[in-house]
Amino acid sequence: MFRFALFVVFLTLGTEIQLIHATEVSVNNTDNKLCLYANLMVNFSVIYEVPGNTTEIATFVLPDKVTTEGSLCDNTSSTLKLSFGDGHSWTVVFTKNDKAYQAESINVTYNLNDTAIFPNSLSKETMSVIAKPAITDVGVDTCYSCKSTDVLKSDGVTQTLWNVLIQAFVINGSKSENITSCAADLPTTTVAPTTHTTVTTTTPLPTTTPTPTPTPTPTLPTPTTGQYLVKSDENSTACLLANFGLRIGFKQAEKYQEINLDPSVTKVNGSCGVNVSELVLTSNAITIMFSFTIQETNRFLMHALNVTAKPSSGVVFTEGSNNLTLWEAAVGSSYMCQKQQNYNITDSLTLYTFELRVQPFGVNKGVFSTAEECPTDSESYLVPIAVGVALVVLILIVLLAYFIGRKRNLASGYESF
Repeated sequence: MFRFALFVVFLTLGTEIQLIHATEVSVNNTDNKLCLYANLMVNFSVIYEVPGNTTEIATFVLPDKVTTEGSLCDNTSSTLKLSFGDGHSWTVVFTKNDKAYQAESINVTYNLNDTAIFPNSLSKETMSVIAKPAITDVGVDTCYSCKSTDVLKSDGVTQTLWNVLIQAFVINGSKSENITSCAADLPTTTVAPTTHTTVTTTTPLPTTTPTPTPTPTPTLPTPTTGQYLVKSDENSTACLLANFGLRIGFKQAEKYQEINLDPSVTKVNGSCGVNVSELVLTSNAITIMFSFTIQETNRFLMHALNVTAKPSSGVVFTEGSNNLTLWEAAVGSSYMCQKQQNYNITDSLTLYTFELRVQPFGVNKGVFSTAEECPTDSESYLVPIAVGVALVVLILIVLLAYFIGRKRNLASGYESF
């Protein structure tokens, strides 16, 4: 009975729960020894033509079940080919010199005749696009690691890579424990500015202080609050919880637009890791990926956000940031902000949240833990508390004045008598 009730709740919310797992593969050489290893996650967004002189966006993920036929290992070049679904593949070509290796290209092949992914496609051809990844200068006998999201765009295809661990040119059949991290995962350092002293004679120009441009006021109705969860496997409880109403505002070709996320048509993907968790929400108009990490202080935060949107104009908008510090709370608790919040992610992307509550780590029994509230929610309680304290003080003052006055009156009466 409980399971049936739970099913009805999620059916009413219109929230589809899907599981996503990392794709882990091993390629052996002719001696049957490991020569190439990969463990990663990839999300695809593909623009394709449909009847009516318009386009649609297909979103899909690299599944955990793939084949490696066509993968090759050599002394100076290796190829990782992952085939999946109905004629789709993802291929990376690596090259090596004496000290390091790199990824020369990533080739995405997709079959537009696959109606499950590309419904109503005008073309039935198999298409290929090539992108240049930022996987360079990876030390020989080390694994390339990049937990941060890496977005590659090429000819209408957007690839989002994250939680990547790859080693090409494995030595002696054993995967290395040494790591070459991507730049996005490395801690940032502040470089002191260099001062140059010059003597020049110039006519000073008038200076002006730029006025900050305020974020346009949202014009859409308040978005519906959705309830989203991610499971690590089919038999487990939720490992990531998120409740919120969400809107994105974006500037495209000098025009500001807004789109609400509709929970009733939103698909949920994601992953839960020890230090990194992801939530991917895909609706008819928006694909948005939230990336969470745990800091050394044992507090989590959202450090990356990537958005792909298709407005009514049909022109796809893609934007994101990998350098955020939002929604911070202690691991084992949740983060909550009931009031509307506006986050300027980039100059052209704004995120609006309503009735927000998230917990990407330490979820117990599938329910939210005690919440850490955002400052605006905490401040909302200060006003009634301050008013209450003021009233108590006022009452005490009145009572004190009354008793002092009465005492004086009694003293005056005794003197008169």
